[in-house]
Amino acid sequence: MKRFQKISKDIFLLVVLQVSSLLMPSLSQAQSTWPSQSVKIVVPWATGGTVDMGARVIGQKIAEQTGQPVVIENKPGASSTIGFSQVLKASPDGYTLIAFESSYAILPSLFKKLNWDHSEDLAVVGAVFQTPMVLVVPEKSPFKTVQELVEFGRLNPGKLNFGSGGVGSSPHLSGELLQKEAGIKLTHIPYKGGGEALSAVLAGNVDLLITATPTAIGHVQGGRVRALAVTGTQRSGAFPAVPTLKEAGLANYVVMNWYGLGAPKNTPPQILNQIYQLTVRALSDPGIQSRFAQQGVEPLTMNASEFSTFIKAETIRWTAISQAAGLTPE
Repeated sequence: MKRFQKISKDIFLLVVLQVSSLLMPSLSQAQSTWPSQSVKIVVPWATGGTVDMGARVIGQKIAEQTGQPVVIENKPGASSTIGFSQVLKASPDGYTLIAFESSYAILPSLFKKLNWDHSEDLAVVGAVFQTPMVLVVPEKSPFKTVQELVEFGRLNPGKLNFGSGGVGSSPHLSGELLQKEAGIKLTHIPYKGGGEALSAVLAGNVDLLITATPTAIGHVQGGRVRALAVTGTQRSGAFPAVPTLKEAGLANYVVMNWYGLGAPKNTPPQILNQIYQLTVRALSDPGIQSRFAQQGVEPLTMNASEFSTFIKAETIRWTAISQAAGLTPE
């Protein structure tokens, strides 16, 4: 009888465990089913920019690979902090991601206090691509080369101005770095966005602008602005005839805009890695590579660990540039 009771008890426990496993799947089982619903990628900038373009291209490829929709949601404002605040408060389940770029490394130089921990609360997926910036001047500018511009700037401190999409933006700090490396004094004119700054160049209201290659490429190819140099370590496929700033005599000037994907803190590493592998496969698509190359965009694949280390180094670098420019967090 006791033996029968023991067997009955064992059977009962086995049934309970089986039912429990069906009703409450383990975390690993839940992760293995990702994605089982649509995925949202938040872009903390307006539509039409490089971040938005990249998110849509990669989002489409992820959707094709997984069979689940990928929705792009633009949340611009407050130097991208509105979008970040929304994403970093979301559930860490891999269904809410953020597409961001190198200005993330500048945020600690702009704000004394963010709504999240800059170094801890963003779980990075990995780097996606990078692009050099390009120094452009108005079509009717007298300057045909960087050397001519720098020579004039050294002889006429403060008479040249440069535009940007706002204080603390990548174009702003790129202009500050140009002053430092060239030994010239420029007057900064901030606008409300990169598009407005480029319009000012087109109208001849500013003397120069350093902006993302995809933003300027159509205007350069159309002859509406003149490209004097690119900011990468080598010439851009988008402007093969345009020298780098290093070739133009500024040996230490290198600025690359980088772009990546992130998620809320505590998103399972298995899901982050799965998303990273999907992006790597997307970037290996010949059609995507051709499209990016035409825009001066270069693949940049770094996994979560590599990208995290890179972002920390970039934050240190841009903090130093911001301090040298006299920027104080508000």
